[in-house]
Amino acid sequence: MRMVDIIEKKREAIELTEKEIEFVIQGYTKGDIPDYQVSALLMAIYFNGMTNDEASHLTKAMLHSGDIIDLSQIKGVKVDKHSTGGVGDKTTLVLGPLVASMGCKLAKLSGRGLGHTGGTLDKLESIDGFNISLSEEDFIKQVNDINIAVAGQTKKLVPADKLLYALRDVTATVPSIPLIASSIMSKKLASGADVICLDVKIGDGAFMKTIEDARKLSEIMVSIGESLGKKVSAFITSMDQPLGYAVGNRLEVKEVIDTLEGHGPKDLEELCVEIAAYMAMYAGLVSDIEAGKNLAYDHLNNGLALKKFYEFIEAQGGHIDDLDHFIQVQEIYEFKADKAGYIKNIKALNIGLASMKIGGGRETKEDNIDPSVGIVLEKKIGDFVHKNDVLAKVYLNSKLGDNVLDDLKQAFIISEDKQEISPVIKEIIQ
Repeated sequence: MRMVDIIEKKREAIELTEKEIEFVIQGYTKGDIPDYQVSALLMAIYFNGMTNDEASHLTKAMLHSGDIIDLSQIKGVKVDKHSTGGVGDKTTLVLGPLVASMGCKLAKLSGRGLGHTGGTLDKLESIDGFNISLSEEDFIKQVNDINIAVAGQTKKLVPADKLLYALRDVTATVPSIPLIASSIMSKKLASGADVICLDVKIGDGAFMKTIEDARKLSEIMVSIGESLGKKVSAFITSMDQPLGYAVGNRLEVKEVIDTLEGHGPKDLEELCVEIAAYMAMYAGLVSDIEAGKNLAYDHLNNGLALKKFYEFIEAQGGHIDDLDHFIQVQEIYEFKADKAGYIKNIKALNIGLASMKIGGGRETKEDNIDPSVGIVLEKKIGDFVHKNDVLAKVYLNSKLGDNVLDDLKQAFIISEDKQEISPVIKEIIQ
């Protein structure tokens, strides 16, 4: 088998076999196939796409390029969740304790944030003492003991994905739906869960900009999961404005606690309850989705989800001793409306970039994060505002730059016309 023949075949839009795809991934991971040949193949895939079978073969080959976590020692059905990334996306921190309190076994490996989107690990590490580095043995024991563990991904997990992503990044082949699907699913499948719920974001603050692309990505990922014996559902959700009100690590943790107490933002609550219902149904804990939603709402209102959150934090060494002094900043700047009207849009990308620029996120992997800074929205799409009403509060430990103010000015679009509020969940694909 020769790499040049495989490149030529894909260049002509001919479907690759499982053995050909295995040959590429194994050879590239071992260093036997050079970057320039894999770059040529990636560009051919970018232009000609892949069939669902090819995407499944690619995912399987990547999956077996490194370690696969064996969760068979965990009693019951294991559930996991993945988000394609958004602004204010603290879903895992609400959903995890919620489903764990309902009886699901959530075993999740997460990543850090880069750019305008926040990472689950960064939010968790903003809590004093929280440990993301669990051994496989401790990870499994914790899920068995309290139904939930969230840890960082190991370097030995899907090494082919790290190599391919680095190459895609410098060859302008990142926006390929089958390559995105294989990247996401190989990591999720290597994490060992039986049930995977995918939160596919669309809109200004998301990687997917259209419902059509989000649907295509979702369908491929669901197909890949099913071909490898997993139960997968994809939730296409809106990122036309930040999720919830808070953007920034400790600010988001505080909003998580509010939500688990039963008085959080409605969009965040609705999303978490819906995914929780599907997880509980697939785990065999409820008979249908409605029963799952009812159980989820019960646990948000009776204190069981919040109790599980603190149990989870404590199990991984974290502690929040004084919630009133959890967020420490030098200044809270009030960003105000320059005219009256209805909020037509809140560009999530601009809010995310503004938060990153004041220290709430990282532009490069080496950047440090200030856990207390960030932005809290005071208004959402559809709200009416008067001139000089506060649109957002900016939590600062440094001087507010003009570039941040520009981002905020561009983020809020105010219209004379009343706005319809669209649902956070656009479609569910299973």
